[in-house]
Amino acid sequence: MSDCLFCKMVEGEIKPDMVYQDDYVFAFRDISPKAPVHILIIPKQHIETLNDLNDAGLAGHLLKTAIQLAKQEGLAEEGYRTVFNCNKNGGQEVFHLHMHLLGGRQMNWPPG
Repeated sequence: MSDCLFCKMVEGEIKPDMVYQDDYVFAFRDISPKAPVHILIIPKQHIETLNDLNDAGLAGHLLKTAIQLAKQEGLAEEGYRTVFNCNKNGGQEVFHLHMHLLGGRQMNWPPG
């Protein structure tokens, strides 16, 4: 999508602080981190919301990437949080599916 911020990152028009990419996903550091480690993991394919994710293989790949990055960032042992926000009331601001990987501090519940 030509007006999608994350699609522009995937296409190389915008250069984020990338930490990982493969044929299916792209991961980069959030520009407004809510934890010492805050990485966004997105599918390279434009999918607007979690409600639109119909590919179980891609869903699993997003999660496996989060686990891999949590280990790479030294979060796996102490713990981390993964979050999908869906639609406006769910807190989604960019309408390209993305998972937040947060860690490096104690996570509280409820998140707010």
